[in-house]
Amino acid sequence: MLKQVEGSRAVAEAVARSRPEVICAYPISPQTHIVEALSGLVASGELAPCEFVNVESEFAAMSVAIGASATGARAYTATASQGLLYMAEALYNASGLGLPIVMTVANRAIGAPINIWNDHSDSMSQRDSGWLQLYAESNQEAADLHVQAFRIAEELSLPVMVCMDGFVLTHAVEGVDLPGQDQVDAFLEPYVPRQVLDPGDPMTIGAMVGPEAFTEVRYLAHQRHLRALEVIPEVAADFTAAFGRDSGGLIRPYRCGDADTVVIALGSVLGTIKDTVDELRDEGVDIGVVGVTTFRPFPTEALRTALRGVRRVVVLERALAVGIGGIVTADVRAAWSGEPFTVIAGLGGRPVTKKSLRALFADAVADRLEPLTFLDLKHDVVERELRRTG
Repeated sequence: MLKQVEGSRAVAEAVARSRPEVICAYPISPQTHIVEALSGLVASGELAPCEFVNVESEFAAMSVAIGASATGARAYTATASQGLLYMAEALYNASGLGLPIVMTVANRAIGAPINIWNDHSDSMSQRDSGWLQLYAESNQEAADLHVQAFRIAEELSLPVMVCMDGFVLTHAVEGVDLPGQDQVDAFLEPYVPRQVLDPGDPMTIGAMVGPEAFTEVRYLAHQRHLRALEVIPEVAADFTAAFGRDSGGLIRPYRCGDADTVVIALGSVLGTIKDTVDELRDEGVDIGVVGVTTFRPFPTEALRTALRGVRRVVVLERALAVGIGGIVTADVRAAWSGEPFTVIAGLGGRPVTKKSLRALFADAVADRLEPLTFLDLKHDVVERELRRTG
């Protein structure tokens, strides 16, 4: 049913129709509206049976999710920014135990200085935590990805982060085709856990593993991630067949068939990039864009195929690896035979405009780009500060 709805509410309704049995929540902007909406659905009885657990911290939220999932419940939570960092220890426990928890990350910058606006610093900081990471381009895709995430998580017995841009998506009101309960029930079977903590049949999970076995444990986790590269497209294809929308998957090439230059990006900025690419195409510029939906595991082979024959690759990143530059760029480099250009853009919520992108892409096509570029950097400000601090 098409509905004008805030992105957070769309995600809450998609999660509710996935029938989680335990939701644990601690509020932090910009994810708060999601768990607020879910708490209302639980309180009204619309989402039942489900236990909504108010916790005292984000670490507690993930700990409750771990306990719930380990005892056989479908578990969900949400967080952002410093909240995700506060969960970090428990994130590794969830993935190491192979628990199919689904979590929304409403992407937000990490301080200091304090900044509540959008970039990808938070989820990128946890890229090696063992969680699958899916990035939504729009609110429609954010809602769709949550339904798919439960199925992916439970088929692989791995936790999944669905990342959606804070405020840009979470607080934007737009038309979203919300899936019906019968549709979701047909697509997402009841959760059947692979292992269950049961007082009637005691067992230990997460016990100490020494050097004689730890490499094998990590290798098996790696193999499950590689398996996800097969499962994610299969689930996306099944979703398309069931709901009539093409959503999810590994990557999304756009106007790349004959492109000399390809831009790679994640999240909501893809909309502005596509609009800019359309304008440049009308002007005769051979440029395309690849949206990366699945960042972990990284879709190396799929991206390699999409970039075959491309002369230039520009990676537009919403996070910065201080001291080196690009985060996504490092993975793109493994998939492409050339040397990608890295562009750091939109940090802390700074707008990424078509005007700036047009100038950037013109420089790329003319081979004027530096290996590392900070889009719309205020050079006078940084140069003054560098002089002041010596």
